Amino acid sequence: MTPKEKAEELFDKFLRVEYPWPAKDCSLIAVDEQIELLLNLSPHMAFPEQVKHLQEVKEEIQKL
Repeated sequence: MTPKEKAEELFDKFLRVEYPWPAKDCSLIAVDEQIELLLNLSPHMAFPEQVKHLQEVKEEIQKL
């Protein structure tokens, strides 16, 4: 799945649920949580490819 497709998928999921926050903000929070989890799992390995992919997803969300 491309970063843009993942960004749209996350955004759409939050758009369907009523939260007091906009879907874009919720999607960004979700991606930040995933990045933090990867970095905390193994600080020495840091899963660079996954973190890079999630950073790209975050950039695509910000464009929505």
